[in-house]
Amino acid sequence: MKFSSKVQRCDYSPMRKFHPFAVAARAAGKKIYHLNIGQPDIATPPAAFAAVRDFALPVLEYAPSPGIPELIAAVAKYYRNNVGVALQEEDILITAGGSEALSITCNCILDDGDEIIIPEPFYPNYNTFVQAAGASIRPVDTTPHDGYRYADREKIEALINDHTRAIMLTNPGNPTGTVLAPAEMRMIADIAKEHGLFLVVDEVYREFVYGGEELSSMASFDDVAENTILIDSASKRFSACGARIGVLISRNKAFMQHALKFCQARLAVATLDQTAVVSMYDLPADYFLASREEYKRRRDVAYRKFKEIPGVVCECPGGAFYMMAKLPVDDTERFQEWLLTDFEDKGETMMFAPGAGFYATPGKGRDEIRIAYVLKEADLARAMDLLALGIQAYNARR
Repeated sequence: MKFSSKVQRCDYSPMRKFHPFAVAARAAGKKIYHLNIGQPDIATPPAAFAAVRDFALPVLEYAPSPGIPELIAAVAKYYRNNVGVALQEEDILITAGGSEALSITCNCILDDGDEIIIPEPFYPNYNTFVQAAGASIRPVDTTPHDGYRYADREKIEALINDHTRAIMLTNPGNPTGTVLAPAEMRMIADIAKEHGLFLVVDEVYREFVYGGEELSSMASFDDVAENTILIDSASKRFSACGARIGVLISRNKAFMQHALKFCQARLAVATLDQTAVVSMYDLPADYFLASREEYKRRRDVAYRKFKEIPGVVCECPGGAFYMMAKLPVDDTERFQEWLLTDFEDKGETMMFAPGAGFYATPGKGRDEIRIAYVLKEADLARAMDLLALGIQAYNARR
């Protein structure tokens, strides 16, 4: 039996591939602090559950393929009030999570042999979606020593060739927490415009910026409206990852017409999930302020703990709720496995996401990790202490 070359080029998620080891560790009685997956522990707004309980239609029908009108209107209102961008109904498609929005986008703009420019390290599922579309990633090189900054015009333009179709980025960044300044956003928008490229911008962490910045969006640059494709999601914004509601946005009418083909092919996004998310878009602005302040405190704890570990290279991130760091170990995949199989302190250990899976360049990231600072401060501090103890014990074996 033959499998496709596309699926064989794909790899497992670095956030989830150690799940079997975690299961065995828990069975052995260990408590695990999970910093490997961006699953917030902040309570989902009660309005979401109330909306589902109050759902009273006699038949749970298919939703419209573009999304239910109430949710599309709620998204448009959010962008108008919070980002200052006016969107029409036809500029918005509701998807099964931000992941489906990314998958649809790649299938609409990429062909076999095409290339897409993405700063590395990047969200690993980008690689899966790009490979599944038959294309490949041309990575923009960054390093932990400069805080994974990538907004260098010369560096980006050097990667553009006849096969280049798009630039893709996350702002604020996953896994690095990097936040683009307005001038950097403008520069990247100019590159896309001048070279006739799509600009795919994953903005699911928009609310989580910690330097006092105004909420920003690449959609605010009207002169690149035809180039720009936004990926958005309810998962992180409302701490509702299980709802699986994403948003695909573009004012490029031809792109949206093609994207609708995929939305119709998968029929519809779950009606109850959409109903729950509509209610959360009505939350007051102070909901986001409280979440932002909570994550900022957690970021500060994680960064302080990283700086206390000898040999770690890490810059304080400006947004999202992730932090990338270079560790003084030989291989973070081996180290993670060892933490689950051989290490414990008072019956406890921790998990992170090894860095290699966030890179397209072979061999890069082997001594790096991503943590998600999604635990309460006390639990986060304990997890970081376990990391420090683990590094010391792991290297002492030699």
